[in-house]
Amino acid sequence: MAKPSNGFGYEQRGRFPYDAVRSPEQEQKVEALRKSLEKHQGDRQLVILQDFPDPDALSSAWAYKLIAQKYEVNCDIVYAGTLSHQENIALVKLTGIPLQRWTPTIAKTKDLSHYKGCVFIDNQGTTSQLFSVVQQANLPITVIIDHHSMQDDLNAEFVDIRTNTRATATILTQYLQAGMLRFDSSSSEHVKCATALMHGLRSDTNRLMQAQEEDFLAAAYLSRFYDGQLLNTVLQSSRSRQVMDVIERSLKNRIVQNNFSIAGVGYLRYDDRDAIPQAADFLVTEDNVHTAVVYGIVHDDDDELELVVGSLRTNKITLDPDEFIKEAFGQDAQGRFFGGGRSQAGGFEIPMGFLSGFAESGEYAKMKWSVFDTQIKQKLLRLVNPEQNYPQE
Repeated sequence: MAKPSNGFGYEQRGRFPYDAVRSPEQEQKVEALRKSLEKHQGDRQLVILQDFPDPDALSSAWAYKLIAQKYEVNCDIVYAGTLSHQENIALVKLTGIPLQRWTPTIAKTKDLSHYKGCVFIDNQGTTSQLFSVVQQANLPITVIIDHHSMQDDLNAEFVDIRTNTRATATILTQYLQAGMLRFDSSSSEHVKCATALMHGLRSDTNRLMQAQEEDFLAAAYLSRFYDGQLLNTVLQSSRSRQVMDVIERSLKNRIVQNNFSIAGVGYLRYDDRDAIPQAADFLVTEDNVHTAVVYGIVHDDDDELELVVGSLRTNKITLDPDEFIKEAFGQDAQGRFFGGGRSQAGGFEIPMGFLSGFAESGEYAKMKWSVFDTQIKQKLLRLVNPEQNYPQE
């Protein structure tokens, strides 16, 4: 077998010693995606992200857009929520990710007839307010690429859902490695996209500490193109005062039972929603805590939207966030779960229905929070400590 020119004796896998060996199933996926893009040459597609996209979603959508561009498929990347995590804001600003915010109100004013299909990257439509909009417009689902557990059985032309893969950025990087697009280190756009993918991969593998072989191989490929100084600048973005306030509230309100830390943080503005997972990240670092759950009522004054939003973080290998959240909170009337997760992280959203709406007196708002806080704690503690049905005050 030919040895690579670096002389280190690595097995020659391809053009580079760290190129991933693709399974027959992966080769089939590459060919199927290539055929899908060739079929839609000249089309315009709408790439839809979850309402609060993270680095994995942002970078993966950008990589898909660049790949599609090679096949003369034009893509617009949209999301309905907001960017509130300081690293996400810094990532978009510093790399120039081509991203548009479409609130449901804005989306209803758009002429979707320009698009021949929609694409879901790092989600399956269940975490986007835009899903109902594209459904009403009868926009066909062309592509789904995700690493979360299977949600609704969507009738998509091409589906690549890998629940055992740590990051969607890893999946998209594998498509790059397969030659669907050759990154060029002299291209500023490619360098910035590679940097974003490295950040997405890093964030969804807990700084590579939970990475698998395929993640390391993807990172090795990206290391040829990404800008380390740019990535470091993104990572060093400071927390906002609002985030620090929510972390402080989580510390003040937390209860700890059986190594679970559970904290309700009250009401948050819609734009500060990303403070909830950051507070969970902080609480799980406490001694004798392996799992943290932080939740609050998120409200949008403009749309009078209100819902319970929560985040789980765990260091316990045997705890499956997806199973835990689904068992704790169950399903809605349509059979859709209120939440789910991936390895060591998860989230949930619970609509407040008739009780939604923030234009109430302060006393009523406190009473409403007390009811939801007690109910969430009860459902969590039922699993954390089966012998205790209600939280102790």
